[in-house]
Amino acid sequence: MTTHLKPGVVTGKEYRQLIAACKEGGYALPAVNVVGTNVLNAVMECAAKAKSDVIIQMSNGGARFFAGEGLPDQHKARVLGATSVAQHVHLLAEAYGICAVLHTDHANRKLVPWVDGLIDQSEMYFEKTGKPLFSSHMLDLSAEPLEDNLKECARVLKRLTPLGMSLEIELGVTGGEEDGIGHELSEGDVGNPKLYTQPEDVLRAYEVLSPLGHFTVAASFGNVHGVYAPGNVKLRPIILKNSQDLVAKTHDLNARPLDLVFHGGSGTPNNLIREAVGYGVFKMNIDTDLQFALAHAVAAQVDKNPRAFKYQVDPDNQKPYKSIYDPRKWLRAGELGVAERLEEAMRDLGSVGKTLAQ
Repeated sequence: MTTHLKPGVVTGKEYRQLIAACKEGGYALPAVNVVGTNVLNAVMECAAKAKSDVIIQMSNGGARFFAGEGLPDQHKARVLGATSVAQHVHLLAEAYGICAVLHTDHANRKLVPWVDGLIDQSEMYFEKTGKPLFSSHMLDLSAEPLEDNLKECARVLKRLTPLGMSLEIELGVTGGEEDGIGHELSEGDVGNPKLYTQPEDVLRAYEVLSPLGHFTVAASFGNVHGVYAPGNVKLRPIILKNSQDLVAKTHDLNARPLDLVFHGGSGTPNNLIREAVGYGVFKMNIDTDLQFALAHAVAAQVDKNPRAFKYQVDPDNQKPYKSIYDPRKWLRAGELGVAERLEEAMRDLGSVGKTLAQ
């Protein structure tokens, strides 16, 4: 039976239905970190064109940047910036005719107050609308002992569940760096066990958290933030299958009971993407490639018209350049660059033409 959802921000039951549709349909959704309205609007435009649902998320640094680097209180800027992104998407996603998931990315121990502040915002929004402001939040306490990680995740999940929100957790450390979160790669990291989640840890997480509400798992299988030279990273998606199989067998569940997330998707070969999706990954983060797509498209505009970005009026022939340096021109080029690369990711993930929005 085909699931249809109303366009807009999906939360609660609708979010779980969207995840189920991804897993049953053998595809995943790209999760895009946004830092401003240009990237945000490009993501929604691309989703509408490709007829693909999408996950819009922000890191703590991205949220702060969205609010403006001029705000001196960084905690307040993180909360207000992420809230502003959410309000923007709530306002426009329905008009674009897309189903959008709103999510916040990595939050380690020092950033837990950021997540709590955003839950406060969702509680107030819920009182007014009957819906939360966000679909889900992430806690990344993977660098801490497992039981400490799960204890804090349980506390937060208890706050999220009454609002119809989900929690994303991380088990095992994703390599690379994203706004100060992650594990820096070194020459000896190819065999580092921290980069490979143990199935027994995933089982423990399932047993602690599943009675409390809906959660998703960012399990590490050698994935990293960023794009690295060949040989520095060895992806082992079979770890995802082993975790699924252990939880299913232990608790007599259907195949692929876990909702899995793939962090550090930029630069991943298509065969490994497809393998991970086959093991129950419904979401793949893509950030670095889109940052480059934006920068590359803007740089092309500058390279094409270098004098227009140096002079308002050409000193040699008096030609005015306003129509070229107008921010709407080169920022639009950047938006189109982001949309083009994002649609490529949607094709790789198999989500093109699969939107549930009706």
